[in-house]
Amino acid sequence: MEHPLLQSYGPLEGWHILIIMGATAIGFFVYQVRKAVSLVMLGSSDNRFDSWDARILEFIKGWLGQKKVLRDRVAGTMHVLLFWGFLMLASDMLDLATANFFSGRILPDLLNGPWNGMVELGYTMAMIGCVAALIRRVVFTPEKLKGKSRFETIEGNFILLLIFTITTTSFVIESKEDPSKFWEPLGYAVAQYGVSDSFAVASYWAHMLSICIFFVLIPLSKHMHIVMAVPNVFFHDVGPPAKMRPLAVDDFGRAVSMDDILEMDSLGFGVSNYADYTWRQLIDGWSCTSCARCQDVCPAYASGKGLNPMQVIHDVRNYANDHAPILLSSESPDETIMQRITEEAVWACTTCNACVDVCPLYIEHVPKLTDLRRNAVMETMEYPDQLNVAFDNMDAAQNPYGFGAHERADWAADLDVKVGEPAEYIYFVGCAASFDERNQKVARATISLLKEAGLDVGILGMQEGCSGDPARRAGNEFLFQMLAEANMMTFQEIGVKRIIASCPHCFHTLGKEYADYGGDRLEVYHHSEILAKLQDEGKLPQAKKNGRSITFHDPCYLGRIGGIIDEPREVIGGVDVETEKHAENSFCCGAGGAQMWMEEDADKRVNEIRAKELAETGCDTVAVGCPFCSVMVKDGLDSVGAEMEVMDVAEIMWEQIVARDKEIHELSQKPLKSLPVREDNN
Repeated sequence: MEHPLLQSYGPLEGWHILIIMGATAIGFFVYQVRKAVSLVMLGSSDNRFDSWDARILEFIKGWLGQKKVLRDRVAGTMHVLLFWGFLMLASDMLDLATANFFSGRILPDLLNGPWNGMVELGYTMAMIGCVAALIRRVVFTPEKLKGKSRFETIEGNFILLLIFTITTTSFVIESKEDPSKFWEPLGYAVAQYGVSDSFAVASYWAHMLSICIFFVLIPLSKHMHIVMAVPNVFFHDVGPPAKMRPLAVDDFGRAVSMDDILEMDSLGFGVSNYADYTWRQLIDGWSCTSCARCQDVCPAYASGKGLNPMQVIHDVRNYANDHAPILLSSESPDETIMQRITEEAVWACTTCNACVDVCPLYIEHVPKLTDLRRNAVMETMEYPDQLNVAFDNMDAAQNPYGFGAHERADWAADLDVKVGEPAEYIYFVGCAASFDERNQKVARATISLLKEAGLDVGILGMQEGCSGDPARRAGNEFLFQMLAEANMMTFQEIGVKRIIASCPHCFHTLGKEYADYGGDRLEVYHHSEILAKLQDEGKLPQAKKNGRSITFHDPCYLGRIGGIIDEPREVIGGVDVETEKHAENSFCCGAGGAQMWMEEDADKRVNEIRAKELAETGCDTVAVGCPFCSVMVKDGLDSVGAEMEVMDVAEIMWEQIVARDKEIHELSQKPLKSLPVREDNN
């Protein structure tokens, strides 16, 4: 059969028709992509051209290897079949559009068989993937897909039908080109049915028309991620997870001091206008696949609040498209980004980073919200009034509770620990363990354990100030930097090099974010890391349950963000029953992102959701490694009527040591039942 492209169709040759179809589709595609790129490039500068080795490696694993996509075994496998299938069949599109010029004139005969085999495998994988996806969408519709608009549902199904058409027609076309039984078994099988020339020609044009329609739909739908995923993944943030950036940095990448910042007239604070976001942040809008994974793991969304991280990303893209003429003329629309995303959504975020962690295309949801908070706090002054109490207390007393600095070390008065003196390790107590009676027990247990192991450890006492985490997550960057610079001065005066923190928020802020303020040489450890290490070295005993059945709640800033998963479990001798959501997939307690200092609707409490999950384990004790989690989990358990004890890992370990010492002491007080029998040498 003569190739369909070389046949005549009335007054037109086949290649005339293809040129008209292709030029229309590709022209529209290029126009829309160019428009999207122009909107993206309106964003502010962002240095994402560093760490090339890390970027290339993660790109290979994340984009080509589909690392994050495969976390969802069902939907992920379908997508991988489609993705890898299209990678393998892509060259065949060029071949079909040139009347087999590539395979007949360019490709060496030796490679023709393997190439045809690869192409057919690609079509087969894509067909299986799209059929499975269609069945999932139409027959076994997941709950999250039921909430999509009718247009989104029709669009998604229609594109899958296009892919089905592209794949199935390929086997018909292949059957007329003397397919190899070995390399092209499906094409060979179809050929045995004696496909007519007219049906093969119709299949060819259906194939090419489907591809052209697909090109038109890509930039108009979520499938724009096919284009934008490449730069989005490659230029992902290679820094520590959830690390926020300073307001301004110098030529060496360090934060500009507060004094210098105040002299910068042109410096803006956070995001108010679309162009205030960086170009990399804006690419996110066109990279989203609407897979709803971020929505599924968001604690604010799960509790019924007005935040949906997927919608935030859609809002950025929709805002750009809706106001494109104004934005591209370098003007600002009357509508602000805050108005589009809504204040309710912006202030509901716990900054747990679950959405960022789970996104298969490395979309950065949280910074879009915290940047809006910065602008709301430092420029427009439109933020929740409840935060003023915490802000004023941190400003005046260097802690959100408002207690005087002279009370910071009261909890350690009888522990014979160094206060404000040089030591090999400084225990950064944190505000909660300094002033909250419940968490003071954690501080006492931690210091007692470290001293029991013989460590040279001290505390800063009244010289310690809040790490600044609540201020920074709430958008008050000025206050955060003031606290950070004050703490860094103290560290330098005392010669602090190694820090132990029992609060994951302090652990993250001191260890990851203080590097921008001169703390790049600080070694910061979570107390569970040190305690587990001391156990390994035999300086502290291995844990015994002593009749307790224990589950563990992973704090977001310790597990998912900090990467500390095994150590707290080792400290308590293992976990009897894990919650369904644990380790890096743990569910937030609801206190992060300065939520600890804001009011929460009684019927939309994140901690109650987590408390129910913990109660379902049937354990009698919940181990934690965070002062905020301790409070929130206990309150949640009380609210749902679950009688479970909440204890920090240090408390559980110290309880065992005290019990052992008490047992040894009691035994030592008992009289001997009998004296040793001595042999009479006489």
